[in-house]
Amino acid sequence: MFLTIVIIFLLFLNCIAWGQKICIKEIDGEKVYTNLCDTKAKAVLINKSSLKMNNNSLRNLPRELSIFSREELEKIVDEKAKIYGIDAKLIKEIIKEESNWNVNAISPKGAMGIMQLMPSTALLLGVKNPFDPKENIDGGIRYIKYLLEKFQGNINLALAAYNAGPNLVESLGRIPKIPETIQYVDNITKRYFGISSPYLESYSYRKRTNPIKAIYMSDGTVLYTNRY
Repeated sequence: MFLTIVIIFLLFLNCIAWGQKICIKEIDGEKVYTNLCDTKAKAVLINKSSLKMNNNSLRNLPRELSIFSREELEKIVDEKAKIYGIDAKLIKEIIKEESNWNVNAISPKGAMGIMQLMPSTALLLGVKNPFDPKENIDGGIRYIKYLLEKFQGNINLALAAYNAGPNLVESLGRIPKIPETIQYVDNITKRYFGISSPYLESYSYRKRTNPIKAIYMSDGTVLYTNRY
């Protein structure tokens, strides 16, 4: 506990030195430390609001975002998955289930882009344009990597958390008995492993608080957070 306080204090001093501030945000019901505070949060929310969650709003998106071929998208997945040490095949199966490779997809709940990132998740990951497949795939892979680490490599639980939220999965200790989530995990694992998933599998582990790290984004932005 003392070490955590010291780390936060040092991070606070570092942010001041660079003219930044650190704040606590609630993302998916979990309190996290981040330097992406008021300004960038507002920008993401305005973008979400302007889309109005309907098909007509897709016309306002830059046309170049819809001309990526399937081959080009898979190449992006291969490159990003290699960078983060995640199996590209798993990412491709998640994408198939999430958006069926539609870079402009918007769900009724507001999930956006090819890997269907929620606005709060996109904010946390530093994804400025969820409809840019390079940004979205990069953020989505980092998110599933975080979930795999959180659930100690259990792919079934990580997938369930991607669909239903990590806090719910963590609180239950198993895949939630939500038909959509059960089907989601089963569909992906069938294609990935070639067999059905034992979707009521339980787990146990010691919950830990991640240390705060500086994550350097592709555009030069430095993201400070304890969730990655």
